[in-house]
This record gives sequence, C-alpha cells and structure tokens, in this order.
Amino acid sequence: MKIGMVGLGKMGANMTQRLIEKGHEVVAFDLSAQARESVAAKGAETAATLAEMVSKLEPPRVAWVMVPSGDPTTSTIETLKGLMSGGDVVIDGGNSNYREAAPTADSLSQKSISFVDAGTSGGVWGLKEGYCLMVGGSKEAVGVCEPIFLALAPEGGYAHVGPVGAGHFVKMVHNGIEYGLMQAYAEGFEIMDSADEFALDLHEIASIWRYGSVVRSWLLELTERALSPGSGFEKIEGYVVDSGEGKWTVQEALERSVPAPVISAALYQRFASREHDAFSNRLVAALRNQFGGHAVMTESGGGTTGSAGPA
Repeated sequence: MKIGMVGLGKMGANMTQRLIEKGHEVVAFDLSAQARESVAAKGAETAATLAEMVSKLEPPRVAWVMVPSGDPTTSTIETLKGLMSGGDVVIDGGNSNYREAAPTADSLSQKSISFVDAGTSGGVWGLKEGYCLMVGGSKEAVGVCEPIFLALAPEGGYAHVGPVGAGHFVKMVHNGIEYGLMQAYAEGFEIMDSADEFALDLHEIASIWRYGSVVRSWLLELTERALSPGSGFEKIEGYVVDSGEGKWTVQEALERSVPAPVISAALYQRFASREHDAFSNRLVAALRNQFGGHAVMTESGGGTTGSAGPA
C-alpha cells in the first residue's frame, strides 16, 4: 500500500521506516529538507510540498498527519482538504484533543473525504517494538487504512475502538494513566533514595523488580535504564512538562463526575515540579525522555532530547 506521511519528527520518521520495512511505499513530506533526506536514505519517496505528496499517491489516497497538535495539525488538514478528493482518507496520528475530531470529520466530509483519528503510542521505541494504535472512524475508512495499522502495530496492538473521536479519547485516557504510573514509580524510588541508612542501589532494585514482581512493566524497564550508571540521571533537573493529555483527562473526569484522584495528583505534581527540584520529579522527567525522547532540563540550564537507545 502507498501512503503519504506528513511530519518526520521523532515518531513520523520512525513510522515511515517501519512501514517501508514491512513492504509499504511511503511518500514523505516535512518542512525540513534534512528530515526528508534522512527518510529518503531509508527508502522513502519524498515531496517538497503537500501538493507534490498528494500528486504522488494513488486513489484512494491516504495521508497520515504526524505533526504537533493544535494549529499545525488543523492547518495541515485544511490544506489536504483542498488537495484530496472523494474516497480519500486523512489520518490524524498526533495527540489532538478528541473534541476536535468530529468538526474535522464534518469539514472533510464536505468533499467526501474520510477522517480517522489514530491514537498512537510507542514513542521513540516504536520502530523496533511497534506502535499501539487506538483508532476511531467509520468502518469503511478504517478498512481502507487497515494494512497500514497492522504494519505499524505489534501483534495484538491495534484496535478499531469506535467512531470518529474514539481513538483520540482512548489515547487521552491512556496518557492520563501514564501520568499516574510514572508518578507512583517516582515517589517510591524517592522514598528509597531518602533511606540513607540502607545505602540502597536504586538501579539494582529497579532491575530485579523487572522479574517476577507485581509492579513490573515497560515503564519500570525504562526506570532501570534511567537509573543505570552513566545515564546522566544526576544531571537532569526535576522540571516536568505536561503536554496536555493529562490535563484533558482530568477535565473529562470532572465533567463526567468520575473520581480520578491519582491522575489528578500526578498532573498537579507536574505543575509543582516547576518550583521544586525533587528526586521524584527528576525521575519522571527522565522517564519521559526514555520513552518519548522528550526534552529534559539539565543542570547547565539547557534542554536536551538525549537518546533513548536504539529505536
């Protein structure tokens, strides 16, 4: 299958490579010529403009938008609307607010273009491990795109979860849960870090908990990596950014009268992290860098994305 990929950042570039490795053709567009050259070296066909990208696709055309949420996504989809035609499909794989999905679908439907919202989780590790895909849209539109979803996801890691908006809704809650899980690990390790009388080796503890423990998880594996000697953990500042999804999850909980004290507390702790450089905040910042390549603040005052290992 041939697909257009818009946005070649940390995830878009790796998704492009994974699709090519799975036997699909990708026409890739990014404003950065360097980003385009990088994926071209891995087998992608590139385009210098959205119009050129669309012209290289075959009906029914499928364009996957993987750019920052908000105005960048909105303006990109609006441009694609003017370039694509009936039967084509636009996929939004970014972390857009699910409430924007229905208006976007309605707008595209004016030209009989379908819209699919694909909640995408996997971060910088998705190239190797695959991406968990939570997809919303009509059965027909999702069916057109399904070969792509199956190629990107590991076995069992893709589902058509509901109509338009459902994909981004599920991904929003997923990220809210992620906030709570990371905060629990961070607080537990901070308690152990404060136990000077035992001189605990936190890296070793994170390592053994990965085997047989009831708290083992991928986030714990990343904790072990973050605390490993030479990781640079001691230079990370405890300044933790929130990218929106946790806040949206808490807002939904309030509006639906669903108690969510753990996720809410984790969100508030991120706000508090900007005033207090605690061990737990440093570990949450390190974990975000581990799974998503998100920037961290270092003692020098600068930001760095670092490397989360081979992806």
